[in-house]
Amino acid sequence: MDTLLRHIAACHNAGLPGGRLRLFAGAAPVGWVTEAVAAELAAFGAAREEERVTLADAAALDPAAAAIAARLGHRLRDEAFDVRDDATGAVLGRIDRGALPLFGIRAEGVHLNGLVRRPDGPHLWVARRAAHKALDPSKLDHLVAGGVPAGLTPIETLEKEGAEEAGLPASLARAARPVATISYAMQRSEGLRRDRLHCFDLDLPDDFTPAPHDDEVESFFLAPLPEVLRRARETDDFKFNVNLVLIDLFLREGLVDPASPDGRALRAALDQPGG
Repeated sequence: MDTLLRHIAACHNAGLPGGRLRLFAGAAPVGWVTEAVAAELAAFGAAREEERVTLADAAALDPAAAAIAARLGHRLRDEAFDVRDDATGAVLGRIDRGALPLFGIRAEGVHLNGLVRRPDGPHLWVARRAAHKALDPSKLDHLVAGGVPAGLTPIETLEKEGAEEAGLPASLARAARPVATISYAMQRSEGLRRDRLHCFDLDLPDDFTPAPHDDEVESFFLAPLPEVLRRARETDDFKFNVNLVLIDLFLREGLVDPASPDGRALRAALDQPGG
């Protein structure tokens, strides 16, 4: 069995409910919380009923998050993300990005495969995350990747993050092609990550060289796609969720035969719902 499967299994390690309670904002399901968080929410008027806990209004989530995160030792990020109805996708409110895992609220993100097509085959721009990053410092990453802040669409986020992280002109960013959406539910030290990744491909000119414009990225390098595949198979050099986007790329580019038993197993694992 292809060793790439281990990356997908790692991102799908949270079976739901898994001892958690369904979190509602009014009538809308928005997340999953532990018993400890449910107990903290009672101070903010949350009602407990069997396997669910309900806040009357999504507007109460953000102030609750600030207080509960401080009490339980979770770091806030001072960046607002949308809270959505899990059933309809409608935006109900906002919450600090750092509190999303605490409440098991879904986060939206973007990942860009920055490709250079050369006579000897496709190459991929790879970023190395800064050593000071709280999440997976110094790991390898995509040319552009980041969470979708409140009020922005994925393509708007791609333009914003591309300029900040890699000096990618907006005209190039707008040429990116949506190619996949990948979801997973993953238990990590910061809590329950329920992430939906909007994945894009972008064919870049040979004379484009990315340059960090903020402190998120340490450096970039251009690697032949077969070498990227080797590193994903043999190492854990890439940030955990980057591997999933790369696996989708390997299948679409034919580096892993999508019709082979391994290819079919990888596609089925990637396409499983994320919780």
